[in-house]
Amino acid sequence: MTPSEVEERREGLRRALADVRARIDAAARAAGRDPAEVELLAVTKTWPASDVALLVDLGLAEFGENKEQEGAAKAAELADLRPEAEVRWRVVGRLQRNKARSLARWAHAVDSVDSPRLADALDRAAGAAEEAGERSGPLHVLVQVSLDGAEGRGGVPVDEVAALAERVDAAAHLSLDGVMTVAPRDAEPAEAFATFAALAEWVRRDFPGARTLSAGMSGDLEAAIEHGSTCVRVGTALLGTR
Repeated sequence: MTPSEVEERREGLRRALADVRARIDAAARAAGRDPAEVELLAVTKTWPASDVALLVDLGLAEFGENKEQEGAAKAAELADLRPEAEVRWRVVGRLQRNKARSLARWAHAVDSVDSPRLADALDRAAGAAEEAGERSGPLHVLVQVSLDGAEGRGGVPVDEVAALAERVDAAAHLSLDGVMTVAPRDAEPAEAFATFAALAEWVRRDFPGARTLSAGMSGDLEAAIEHGSTCVRVGTALLGTR
């Protein structure tokens, strides 16, 4: 990109970020909440590391990637573009167990854990990465919940959440931070997020450290915030469409 194109992209991202922050602020205040309670996770899948670098310049530090291979390459490129930046990468898409070892080297968290076998693989990988000096501290985890049981979208059924949360909580190299969901395609988002909020509260009672309730994306973040979301995952509204 030419310098003028870079500046044009920076300004576009600045405006989009301001719009998203304004939506979060308005939704939180309408719900009687402090906007500071709601984290913005920029989902940068399919977008280049140069865009992530511009978002870092604009003050963001949390980024979500769907695929391990793309995320690993982007994390390495960003380290060259912004070597002083302290960012945290989160995997938000479905993850194959054989990618766990590589992921443990660069990711701060996995927000899409939906099976005991995946939790066990991540625990082993994080332990091996710590032993090799490739990471310090546990791998942070959210249990992904499926509210409708739809195949292909990921998520553990509601009646299996407790067992999976216990499995993660007991793991030596994982930290159970909370739960995540995606609103079902054919459901009213507010109803889905109300159900999810009740489930999240129940998880918090048994696991006090599991404070994160990750729900809401570009099209439905207001409904998610109304029902207690502490993290909204925004891609399209921030970076645009391909």
